[in-house]
Amino acid sequence: MKQRFVAFFFCLLVSVGVSSAQEADAAKVERGSKTAKAGFQNEDEIRDKFNNWKTDADARSWLEAMNHQFAEITSVSASKPHGEKADVEVTVKTQSGERVERISIKLVSSANGFNQIDKRWLKTYEKMWKMPPGVVESLKLFVGETPPHESSRDKRRMYLNELDENAQQAVLDFFKKNKDEIVSDLLAGDGIHAANWMMVIHRPNSPTRSVSDGESKTIDQSKWVIKSTADAIKFYSDGPVELTKAGNLKIGRITLQRKGGDNGRETAKMLQFKINPVQLFDAKSKVVQGDTP
Repeated sequence: MKQRFVAFFFCLLVSVGVSSAQEADAAKVERGSKTAKAGFQNEDEIRDKFNNWKTDADARSWLEAMNHQFAEITSVSASKPHGEKADVEVTVKTQSGERVERISIKLVSSANGFNQIDKRWLKTYEKMWKMPPGVVESLKLFVGETPPHESSRDKRRMYLNELDENAQQAVLDFFKKNKDEIVSDLLAGDGIHAANWMMVIHRPNSPTRSVSDGESKTIDQSKWVIKSTADAIKFYSDGPVELTKAGNLKIGRITLQRKGGDNGRETAKMLQFKINPVQLFDAKSKVVQGDTP
């Protein structure tokens, strides 16, 4: 009897240990899932806030920022298109008609972080922007589709400032000549789902705390800014087209680089364009912004 009890107790311990390990593994998977989906969940929240426009103070401020008079609005309906520049589409009906606002949303926690605005294979950009063969060949070397033919500080690819002077100049000339079209495609997109507004929500990682009457209270310092994509395009395209010291390309305030990472998978060879969304708060042209409670 005693032996059977010991055997049972041992099996129970093993079972608990296995179960705990499985739960720990599941928790790791769940944390990874939450990390990957965090941006989409926030976009869902923004969509839901628009749908609750009658009682949501943020949504009312956002609608006013997009030039809607609250007293004239009869209904608001928000949805999320899939795989488009517009992350949320808001249909606003007023006494005078109906208008669809298509909003590109950037949610960031760091004031100095960079956010990817577009990522595709080189051949897609080649077709989109009708790149000359010479520029395509240079960018193939840049992303590593073509192995380096000369000495490079990275055996997988060549940086733009490692190309010969004629190749560098050809790349610069192409992006200078097509700057307006390229920046518009990157920030607004095209077609029926092209974004006509850009919203940036800055949520600091560490909320501040204040002490009042002996009580400590957490203060969320989140803030937002909304600008038309026309203004955002003007702002982010402002500045020269030039090579960086690191060998990437700057197009105004936009950086072009090889995607990298991905444990060396082929997708590391994609091109990506990045911006610092928080810079939009510093735009000198007219901008609507506020705090989010």
